[in-house]
Amino acid sequence: MKRIRTLTVVAAATLALAACGSSDPLGDDDATTASTGGAADGGTVVVGSQQYYSNEIIAEVYAQALEAAGYEVDRQYQIGQREVYLPELESGAIDILPEYSGNLLQYYDSGTTATTPDEVVAALGEALPEGLRVLEPATAADQDSFNVTAEFAEEWGLESIGDLAEVDVPLIVGANSEFETRPYGPAGLSEVYGVEVTVLPIEDSGGPLTVKALQDGTVNVADIYSADPTIQENGFVTLEDPEALVLPQQVVPLVSDRVDEEIAAVLNGVSAELTTADLVAMNARSVTEQLASDVIASDWLAEKGLA
Repeated sequence: MKRIRTLTVVAAATLALAACGSSDPLGDDDATTASTGGAADGGTVVVGSQQYYSNEIIAEVYAQALEAAGYEVDRQYQIGQREVYLPELESGAIDILPEYSGNLLQYYDSGTTATTPDEVVAALGEALPEGLRVLEPATAADQDSFNVTAEFAEEWGLESIGDLAEVDVPLIVGANSEFETRPYGPAGLSEVYGVEVTVLPIEDSGGPLTVKALQDGTVNVADIYSADPTIQENGFVTLEDPEALVLPQQVVPLVSDRVDEEIAAVLNGVSAELTTADLVAMNARSVTEQLASDVIASDWLAEKGLA
């Protein structure tokens, strides 16, 4: 089975949300509780993922770790981006989803002054709405990064994002459409680094379409997640971000308040083992070997002695 790494498809997202919303196995409704129980008493745990192949791998790691601990898991993968899945978490239709600390914080608090990993996680405790919390973060990080080809970097002497201000050709950034309104998008680039860009929407989260657009010159800058193995494989240059325009993005479980301490302990055990090198290696198995997320997750859990 090939990995899922496609353009955003409205119909697929609608079907995924319909599946999430069709029942609430961890809900507070008396009838539901009577028939299926809740997180605290062994009911089905709903694990979701973003519409991003790497996020699905992490979600599958969570799901299999929970199953190894004796829990029944309902998988709701490839749901979409934050604007789609966070309301589902807030409503209780999803219980667990892998998140990235800095982007999650800026979603709820775009004016945050947190910059370090510890500050970001601490600020999340204040910013998240009632009913949601984050568990222990992994050392693994996977964050938006600005990438150019080696040829473009050499031509313009590029090392950091600020160097783009000296480029005298139009700068076109390939990124998901929501990049347009992100704090590190065009407005942030202009305010922090004096860099003016336009965005070419490419809805594959830095995937093969984004990579191809950078390679063939359709765009000259690409937003690619830092743990994506294609950066190294293609010799792209990731521009340094000395002003921390992009906040630290540690992988962190985002959970509903119906996730009890026993389930939290399982997820925290995963976070304690998950490193950036692990994430890059798992992503490479998806990209290069075209392995499915369940195979990749199973192998990693066995390697770490977690399943």
